[in-house]
Amino acid sequence: MKPLIIGVAGGTGSGKSTVARNVAAALGDASVAFIDMDAYYLDHGHLSLEERKRVNWDHPNAFDWDHLVSQLAQLAGGEAIDKPVYDFVNHARSHDTVRIPPADVVVIDGILLFVDSRVRELCDVKVFVDADADVRLIRRIRRDMAKRGRPLAEILEQYLSTVQPMHLEFVEPSKRYADVIVPRGGHNPVAIEMIVAKISRRIQAGAV
Repeated sequence: MKPLIIGVAGGTGSGKSTVARNVAAALGDASVAFIDMDAYYLDHGHLSLEERKRVNWDHPNAFDWDHLVSQLAQLAGGEAIDKPVYDFVNHARSHDTVRIPPADVVVIDGILLFVDSRVRELCDVKVFVDADADVRLIRRIRRDMAKRGRPLAEILEQYLSTVQPMHLEFVEPSKRYADVIVPRGGHNPVAIEMIVAKISRRIQAGAV
């Protein structure tokens, strides 16, 4: 049976990962592989750290789309992949990779996931997670300080200079490609139940 690919998009701090985890947890016996679009940033290791910090990471051009599409297609074909790992502290691709085995369901999340038509075509179900801008900013501040060791001033500067403008230019407009829009981020059990029900029906239909 062809794996079912679930794409989860939405702004930074919207709750994409929470939705993805909740959907996976509710799928029962189905095997699930997780892919994070952030792993597919272009490698800017050749630049100095200060130059890397000035890269617009929220623009579509920051991503290695060809590599992402290629590996997503491999998973769709039932093949394993070696997913890249991105080092957010040093703003560069790590030398490590993570082996992702074939699975019944592949869940991939990312802010700009629906911008590229090739990725959209590979996604069987497209989910856009919505949340208020102030909630997303607070979550981003907490995450970047706790997990990525970034000072508050740097986080706010990046948000104002690139994150917010790119959200309005690219992320928000991509909402129109979604099959399902989940308001209130990951804390929406009714929406999760609806998504899981849809996925379960697709899995059962494919198994018949």
